[in-house]
Amino acid sequence: MNRELEFMFVQSARVWIPDAEEVWKSAELTKDYKNDDASLHLMLEDGTTIDHKLDPKTKNLPYLRNPDILVGENDLTALSYLHEPAVLHNLKVRFIDSKLIYTYCGIVLVAINPYETLPIYGTDIINAYSGQNMGDMDPHIFAVAEEAYKQMARDERNQSIIVSGESGAGKTVSAKYAMRYFATVSGSASEANVEEKVLASNPIMEAIGNAKTTRNDNSSRFGKYIEIGFDNRYRIIGANMRTYLLEKSRVVFQADEERNYHIFYQLCASANQPEFKNLRLSTANDFLYTRQGRSPVIEGVDDAKELRTTRHAFTLLGINESYQIGLFQVLAAILHLGNVEIKDRDSDSSIIAPNNRHLTAFCELVGVTYQDMSQWLCHRKLKTATETYIKPLPRLQATNARDALSKHIYAKLFNWIVEHVNKALVTNVKQHSFIGVLDIYGFETFEINSFEQFCINYANEKLQQQFNMHVFKLEQEEYMKEQIPWTLIDFYDNQPCINLIEAKMGILDLLDEECKMPKGSDDSWAQKLYNTHLKTCSLFEKPRMSNRAFIIQHFADKVEYQCEGFLEKNKDTVNEEQIHVLKASKFDLLVELFQDEEKATTPTGQVPGTGGRTRLSIKPDKGRDTSSKEHKKTVGCQFRNSLQMLMETLNATTPHYVRCIKPNDFKLAFSFDPKRAVQQLRACGVLETIRISAAGFPSRWTYQEFFSRYRVLMKQKDVLPDKKLTCKNVLEKLVQDQDKYQFGKTKIFFRAGQVAYLEKLRADKLRAACIRIQKTIRCWLARKKYLRQRSAAITIQRFTRGHQARCLAKFLRRTQAATTIQKYQRMCAERKRFRQKQAAALAMQTILRAYMARQKYQALLREHKAVTIQKHVRGWLARCWYKRCLEAIVYLQCCIRRMRAKRELKKLKIEARSVEHFKKLNKGMENKIMQLQRKIDEQNKDNRVISERLVSLESSYATESERMRGELGRLRGVEEDAKNKANQVSSLLEELEKLRKELSVTQQEKKTIEDWAQKYRDEMEKMVSELKDQNGLLKKEKDDLNRMIQEQSQQMTEKMTRAIAQETQQLETDLNEERSRYQNLLTEHLRLEEKYDDLKEELAHSTSVSKPGHRRTDSTHSSNESEYTYNSEYAELEDGSRVGEDVTRGMDTSLTLKLQKRVTELEQEKQSLRNELENREEQFQRARARDDAQFRKARGAELEYESLKRQELESENKKLRHDLAEMRQSLLGSAAAGAGAPGSPAYKVLLDQLNASCEELEVRKEEVLILRSQLVSQKEALHHKETMTEPSVFAQDVNKLKDADELKQAYVGVKDTNRSPRSVRPALEVSDLLSRLRSAAPDLHRLNEDGELWLVNQGLKETTRLLEQQLQAQRRTYDSEVESLRGELQNVKEENNRQQQLLAQNLQLPPEARIEASLQHEITRLTNENLELMADDPTASREARVIILRRMVDLMEQLEKQDRTIRKLKKQLKVYSKRIGEMGAGQTEGQTSPGQMVEEPIHPVNIPRREKDFQGMLEYKKEDEMKLVKNLILELKPRGVAVNLIPGLPAYILFMCLRHADYVNDDQKVRTLLTSTINSIKKILKKRGDDFETVSFWLANTCRFLHCLKQYSGDEAFMKHNTSRQNEHCLSNFDLAEYRQVISDLAIQIYQQLVKCMENILQPMIVSGMLEHETIQGVSGVKPTGLRKRTSSIADEGTYTLDSILRQLSAFHSTMCQHGTDPELIKQVVKQLFYIIGAVTLNNLLLRKDMCSWSKGMQIRYNVSQLEEWLRDKGLMNCGAKETLEPLIQAAQLLQVKKKTDEDAEAICSMCHALTTAQIVKVLNLYTPVNEFEERVSVAFIRTIQTRLRDRCESPQLLMDTKMIYPVTFPFNPSSLALETIQIPTSLNLSFLTRV
Repeated sequence: MNRELEFMFVQSARVWIPDAEEVWKSAELTKDYKNDDASLHLMLEDGTTIDHKLDPKTKNLPYLRNPDILVGENDLTALSYLHEPAVLHNLKVRFIDSKLIYTYCGIVLVAINPYETLPIYGTDIINAYSGQNMGDMDPHIFAVAEEAYKQMARDERNQSIIVSGESGAGKTVSAKYAMRYFATVSGSASEANVEEKVLASNPIMEAIGNAKTTRNDNSSRFGKYIEIGFDNRYRIIGANMRTYLLEKSRVVFQADEERNYHIFYQLCASANQPEFKNLRLSTANDFLYTRQGRSPVIEGVDDAKELRTTRHAFTLLGINESYQIGLFQVLAAILHLGNVEIKDRDSDSSIIAPNNRHLTAFCELVGVTYQDMSQWLCHRKLKTATETYIKPLPRLQATNARDALSKHIYAKLFNWIVEHVNKALVTNVKQHSFIGVLDIYGFETFEINSFEQFCINYANEKLQQQFNMHVFKLEQEEYMKEQIPWTLIDFYDNQPCINLIEAKMGILDLLDEECKMPKGSDDSWAQKLYNTHLKTCSLFEKPRMSNRAFIIQHFADKVEYQCEGFLEKNKDTVNEEQIHVLKASKFDLLVELFQDEEKATTPTGQVPGTGGRTRLSIKPDKGRDTSSKEHKKTVGCQFRNSLQMLMETLNATTPHYVRCIKPNDFKLAFSFDPKRAVQQLRACGVLETIRISAAGFPSRWTYQEFFSRYRVLMKQKDVLPDKKLTCKNVLEKLVQDQDKYQFGKTKIFFRAGQVAYLEKLRADKLRAACIRIQKTIRCWLARKKYLRQRSAAITIQRFTRGHQARCLAKFLRRTQAATTIQKYQRMCAERKRFRQKQAAALAMQTILRAYMARQKYQALLREHKAVTIQKHVRGWLARCWYKRCLEAIVYLQCCIRRMRAKRELKKLKIEARSVEHFKKLNKGMENKIMQLQRKIDEQNKDNRVISERLVSLESSYATESERMRGELGRLRGVEEDAKNKANQVSSLLEELEKLRKELSVTQQEKKTIEDWAQKYRDEMEKMVSELKDQNGLLKKEKDDLNRMIQEQSQQMTEKMTRAIAQETQQLETDLNEERSRYQNLLTEHLRLEEKYDDLKEELAHSTSVSKPGHRRTDSTHSSNESEYTYNSEYAELEDGSRVGEDVTRGMDTSLTLKLQKRVTELEQEKQSLRNELENREEQFQRARARDDAQFRKARGAELEYESLKRQELESENKKLRHDLAEMRQSLLGSAAAGAGAPGSPAYKVLLDQLNASCEELEVRKEEVLILRSQLVSQKEALHHKETMTEPSVFAQDVNKLKDADELKQAYVGVKDTNRSPRSVRPALEVSDLLSRLRSAAPDLHRLNEDGELWLVNQGLKETTRLLEQQLQAQRRTYDSEVESLRGELQNVKEENNRQQQLLAQNLQLPPEARIEASLQHEITRLTNENLELMADDPTASREARVIILRRMVDLMEQLEKQDRTIRKLKKQLKVYSKRIGEMGAGQTEGQTSPGQMVEEPIHPVNIPRREKDFQGMLEYKKEDEMKLVKNLILELKPRGVAVNLIPGLPAYILFMCLRHADYVNDDQKVRTLLTSTINSIKKILKKRGDDFETVSFWLANTCRFLHCLKQYSGDEAFMKHNTSRQNEHCLSNFDLAEYRQVISDLAIQIYQQLVKCMENILQPMIVSGMLEHETIQGVSGVKPTGLRKRTSSIADEGTYTLDSILRQLSAFHSTMCQHGTDPELIKQVVKQLFYIIGAVTLNNLLLRKDMCSWSKGMQIRYNVSQLEEWLRDKGLMNCGAKETLEPLIQAAQLLQVKKKTDEDAEAICSMCHALTTAQIVKVLNLYTPVNEFEERVSVAFIRTIQTRLRDRCESPQLLMDTKMIYPVTFPFNPSSLALETIQIPTSLNLSFLTRV
């Protein structure tokens, strides 16, 4: 021990220390503990350091804390350290962090009230817990109920579930859910109404037994024990309720903030109802008994509504309206009695005022006299041995007597209601066993404890004793089972406390003795207690400050009881005279309450008194004869006797315990008060269970679990093949003290703390291994880093050295280059210097030489210039002389010209004065100005030319001077003329000046005009630009409008596509929902059939009359089928009713009523569906009638036409016969002698053939007529079918348009049509509008003034609609043309097939038959053509006759040729026959073809032609029908048929029989065959419905039979894939569409049966294979839970693995493939199976905390991948099965992803889209680390997830529905097998069938 302490109490170890607020607080050691230390150095969780002082005497160390990996365990006994703080912390973590309200504590289920509705009580949860062992699932009330139910069925022993706890802890709810579980899993749905009745009793019992307290708004103020009875098949048959501890004092007194029983407030709230007017009620505040608590209203509760619920429950339980009113009268009377005011008459007497209205109301309501009741309320009768006295009562005593009477009446009423509830729950069926549910108070202690608390705690002492003994017994059984030596465990035995209370001279005896004393009092009784027990019993104590109280040390705590009121409450006195008055009442119900009290089922004693917490209702001793004696019996004695009876009942059963804990006193959801929780844990015995477990070996491991968990502590040499020996060797090394463990047969038992010790060793080993791994990895990383650095250094050195070498080489190169550069630079500098000097010398020489040249040039130039100057001077002098001469001459000329000009001027002035002249001048002034301007320009031009010429002439002046001199004389004459004209020039100049002024004015005006024109041009250009801008805007708007139109059209297209897609999806969803609803109705119908059959079996069994078997009601919609089935079932029902008539009278009528109600509902639903079908049929019939009327009109004309054609056909046939006769005569007349002469064989053969042809022609004529009539009838049928299939065709067209691509193409076609010539006119209108817009003013706001754009848009829309209509009309026309072409093509194909078929048949026939057949065919064909030609054109008909005659002649010639060929072949065959004569006929037949059969020349052999004769039909006699059904269905073994014969053979045989019945037109035979087939299949399924091969076989055959009915129905939709031969096998007389629906329903039922069968096979494998089995070994270690399974739990029958599931799936798949199941149906089955696997796995994962870990997530994902691989191998990946596993895959991913940050939360929310919020939160709450290195999910992270998923719209359901079945469909799958090729094996014993 010291070694362990030194090992455990070390630094960083965590312990629990006491705390005043939190009860226990966690701390961590900061220093190792040593043996001599007086204190521990601790650090709290908040960082505070303290020194924890140890007791110097005991040296008791604080409790050690469990490892974190053990926190939150399902079972408290699985904790390594079992003590109070560990229990409290585990419960708190589960309740607050994981939101788990249930926890196991050994055999006890601890239930903490969450004060919140949780989704963990649905039917899916019940189904999940059903059949599971108690330790396999998370703790739950359903697990306890399942364990009780399982032990009852296995051990044949009654069970009890004891539910206890404080008020408000949830006892009633737990008991109610336990009863609901029993009713659900009992396996008898027909008896579920018992549970409904029990639940219906809850509103009644809550109304009369529940009240509001300070702790609970709906607190049960009584205890009850409900026995649920079961029959020998463990189905609920009834129930019985016993009540205890009714708190009657609440009727007359309530504490503050409390209420009386709910029923009183419900009545007051409904006082205004008409039926309650005579009760004289008002509000609750008006009555004393309902206003004392001053809290008459409960928030959120409508009392009036609750009363309606209560009354409805009364009605359900058989309490009629009159009894209800009577009950309410009694309750109202109690309220009025409480308001009766009693006044003092004097100090010793009291009086009631006369005519007290409340007493009057009381007397009227209960039917007693006012005088008697007022008398005995204030008086009492005293009896002595000789006399009787009437004594008045003081007011206080009278008031107490009034209250006692009220309580007594209420108790009687309570008992009466309980009695009637029990009567409603009891049935006449014998009870085989029962499960009792006890809902009773827990241990109570208050500030003031009185007689009520004493009785309750006494009862809890007895229950605790029974609990301790049961726990000790289980421990002992476990040790004995494992063969472990054990010693007596020391546990607290509360027998001394019980003896103190109930033994002789105990507290109850002394109390009864004191009650018998005349002057007994509470004080004297207290003194007797002190004197008797104070010194003799250590459990009895006396308070220091009181002489009227005592203390008892109970098992839970010390309780101080106040003696005041004990005697009065124990006596329970009621004034007998008051009782007599009530018994004399005229009110029948009140008399019934008080008569024969000893006969009541649960009578209770009464406790009077004015105050106190509780009053008790005790079951009395049945040995008492009269009520008076019962009243004399004390309450303590009654209570002790009833408690003894209860303990005897419990001891005779196997108990199961549920302890309800109230987490806080404020009703806060998921709020945990440690003080209140510890107080209740101590009181309810949970800690005692922990202590008993800790005293022994609480931790228990199997050898395999121990080996798997602690394999890390073993060395390789320690591992032996024997796991048990290996574990022993290892434990001996690890734990030296062998008392710390024991080895059992299958388990290892450990003392408390040893698992934690081993876990610490394991953690240290793993930590050391981790350190070693880290060391190695870090070494490897460091070495890797070093090598990398060394390599990097070497690389750096290499590159550095290279760099340095390159730098040196570069330096050397640079040095050499510099030297070279210097050399060349110096050379260049020297060369430059030389060249400079050379250039300078040359420059100097050049300058000097130039200077000398210039000097020489200057001298020469000066000489030349001097000569020139001389030349020019001399010329100047000559010119000066010339100029003087010239000027003189010019002057003379000017004078002469001036004189002449003056003369001319005078003349001009005279002319100018003339007006006409001025006008003439002005008239051409502008022209003249222009001419003058041109002249001036020309003159200027001439002047320039002249000046240039003058310059040129100056040079030639010298040469011309002589000539000029010669002309000088002439010039002088001219000078005179010039002078004369000079004057004229001056006048002209003046005029010119005037004209110039006018010209300037004209130019200014012109400029003004030009400016105006420029301005106008600019304005116009601006206006044009604006118009261009407006035009651009309009174009832009046009483009925008076009774009908008395109976008809108695209949006409309997309919208239409989306709408169609959504509509398609919605229609598919609606279709699936409707299909699912229909299939559910079929399932419900089948279930009702099974119920009906079961009831008939029970009736037959109960009357000991054997019946032949069950005939199940057929669920069909066919009128024939329904009629037949109904008649047969009705006859059988009448027989069964006659046999079981007497038994039926004794059965529970409620079951029959419920079944009738359900049947009525189904019938109503069926009738509504039938009415809807009839309405639609009526609509169809009306449409069909209209079509028939039109058809009859056309038919009349057609019949007339047909008669004419028949007449023509007859006349034509006569002509043909005549022609043939003439041809025969001509042949006879012209025949030559020899082989062709008359009488020769060939001629005879020809004549015989012609005669036969004539006879055949007659026959064919009749056949043609018959066939013609049949064709007409078929045409009518086809016409009706077309009218019926028109909606389907329309639906197909609509479905075709649902394709998005086709819709787009259609829309594009519409747009193309819009561009067609038909849309020119709208386009022109738009263009006109746009031109108007362009030509309008540039005001953009005026563009859409009159809504022109809207008109454009509307016009476009109208155009689009018009074009769409035109397109649709064209499409319809096109479709009709295509249909007609298809029809013609089909006719051609049929004709071609017919020709090919005839050709093939002819080739297989002998030559004679071939000729005959070809002749018949030609005659038929020619006749048909003749008929058609006659109908079409008479002229063509005559031509056709000639052609027919010619063909007849050709045929005869061909006949002769073939006859000759036949004779030759016969001769050859004779020769061959001699050679092979010895060979057998069979061999000959096998070696020759059908066309080469040997025939005798005179007697031909008729070879049977099987292919021609057999038409794929089987004929049977009517009396052989039962034999057919028996051999083919009832006694057929599927295994042999599936292996040896073709798939679906029974279906083919049945259909071939049905074909023959249709062929012979026997409707009765068709109906009986189909009905017998359906009923026989149902019968075989009921008989062997759990055999997978049988169900699969008949599912495949039923589907094949259904497909055959469709394939050969004659419906074109089902004949597309048929061959021509198969089309000939179609049914001709009956339309079996209704029967197809019946068989489809049957197939649905078989499919559901198959799924159920497969589910039953797979169910045991799923959890074990998908969750529990470790497919990947070593990934998930066993968590050290040490889970204690109940010793009585059923042992596992075997372990399934994932391979088991895969093998079973492969077996299913191969079997269905062998049976010929349709591939699409196999896909649906596989999808359903995978859904079941995923749903069951996920549901178990959500209910098992031990499975929610990272490693388990990896296992699940691996298992899912294996399932996907299986799908891939089978080619089923596209069947939708993988998608059904998506929730499971996401749950596995959720277990493995990181769960810390907000990013993780966002990733989880986006990843887990297939999981609901409840499922995600549940997985996160259940996530449990398997190793210490994993981390738990924080509460904050879970809240973050909840916040992010808050907006999801989803179902709040936690579990997946494992019973959900996808709606099944049966796609049409035609068979390529020809019916005529099917052979019937002899093993089927169907020799009575004849092939037709």
